[in-house]
Amino acid sequence: MTSIDIQQLTKEYGTRRAVDRLTFRVGPGRVTGFLGPNGAGKSTTLRLVLGLARPSSGTALIGGRPYAAHPRPLHVAGALLDPRAAHGARTARDHLLALAVSNGIAVRRVDEVLELAGVATVADRRIRTFSLGMRQRLGIAAALLGDPDVVVLDEPSNGLDPEGIAWIRELVRDLARAGRTVLVSSHLMNETAAFADHLVVLGRGRLLADTPMREFLDAHSTRRVRVRTADPDRLHAALARAGHTVARSGDGHCTVDGADAAEVGAVAAAAGVPVLELRDERASLEEAYLALTADETEFAATPLQEA
Repeated sequence: MTSIDIQQLTKEYGTRRAVDRLTFRVGPGRVTGFLGPNGAGKSTTLRLVLGLARPSSGTALIGGRPYAAHPRPLHVAGALLDPRAAHGARTARDHLLALAVSNGIAVRRVDEVLELAGVATVADRRIRTFSLGMRQRLGIAAALLGDPDVVVLDEPSNGLDPEGIAWIRELVRDLARAGRTVLVSSHLMNETAAFADHLVVLGRGRLLADTPMREFLDAHSTRRVRVRTADPDRLHAALARAGHTVARSGDGHCTVDGADAAEVGAVAAAAGVPVLELRDERASLEEAYLALTADETEFAATPLQEA
C-alpha cells in the first residue's frame, strides 16, 4: 500500500522557518494523529505533502513521488484541508462531478460518496447554503471520491454534531483496517485518543515525537495505581510494609505511586485484603501532549488571575 514519506522537509518564509528538517513516515494500516500547538507547522506540512506549497528543501512524497506528479492524484490521495474551498454557487453534486470528470472517476462514485458522507439528501442544494458541518461532510466525500490509498484530514470534526464526530471516528478506523494510510490533524485530544494508533507531534516546525500512542502515553506518565477496599487501614499497612508510597483519600480510595496494578494486587492478596477496585492510571493524551509541548507553544494566553 501507499505511504507518505517526508525527508528533511524544510519550508522558510523570509527569515521564519515554518517547517524545520522534518523526517517521518506515515504508514498504511493505522491512523496517525498529527498534533502540535498553533503555529507548529502542521498545516504547512500538509500543504507541502499535497503540492500546494513548494519546500525550501527536502522532500514530501506520496507513493514514492510528489503528489502533483501523479497523473490522477485523487486515485492516490484524498484530502480535506479547508471545507470552504468548494465554490458556493455549485451544488454538492456538481462540485463532486467536476472533480470526478477531471480525475477519470466513474460518475456513479459521486452518489456513493454523497451517501457515505450523509449529504445525499442535500446533493442538489448550493454549497453556500450549507452549514460548516455539512461542508465538512462534503469535503470528506471529496477526499474519498477516488477511493484513494491515502487519506489526509485536517480538523475533520470541526463543526460536526456528536453523531458526525462518532461517524468520523469510525470512518478513519475503517479506512485504516482496510489497509489505507490515514493522517488526521486535530486539536481535539479526546477524539484523537479514541481513534489514533500512532502519533506525530510537531513544535515550532520541528519533530517532537513519532511514536505509537501507547508508547507516547507511557513516556509522559508516571506509574500509578488507584485501589479501593473495604479495609483501607490493612491495605495501607500492607503496602507500606512492601515499600510503596500510598496516598489515601476520603472516599476509601488509595493512590500508589511507582507501581502497577499487578504489584498492588499481589500485596493485597498476600495480606488477605479484599479489593473492590484496582486499576492502573496513566496520563491522558491531553496531559501527555501538554507535558511534551509546554515549551513549544508559540501562542499562549495569560491566566485570568495573572492578567
